[in-house]
Amino acid sequence: MSETNLVLEIDHPNFIIRVTEDLLKIDVRGNVKNEIEEALENTPGLKETFGRILRVFVPLHIRLSDINSVNMEKTGEVKIALPDVDVNIPLRTEEAEKLVSKLNQLIPEAKQREINKRAH
Repeated sequence: MSETNLVLEIDHPNFIIRVTEDLLKIDVRGNVKNEIEEALENTPGLKETFGRILRVFVPLHIRLSDINSVNMEKTGEVKIALPDVDVNIPLRTEEAEKLVSKLNQLIPEAKQREINKRAH
């Protein structure tokens, strides 16, 4: 993802969220990322059982055209509905409002670009 088309960035202690015109990228960092990776490596059963679920954390790249909806819960948590799974991101209210607003602006545009690309 080119940083030149970066539309929004939210820097959180445990993760960083970057939004471009076509992509939502969530990178877990620091101790949280290390703990997840270590647990997966040290527990083969855990890797098999929870691998699909935990893939969401390390890192998560979502094409905006794949997002069904984005909403903010009363707690400030952002809920992103995807075809197969929902992703919940705990943010402060101000950050959540910015992210939801920006995604709701960009998602229809990304979906239209995808439709246009498929038509050609």
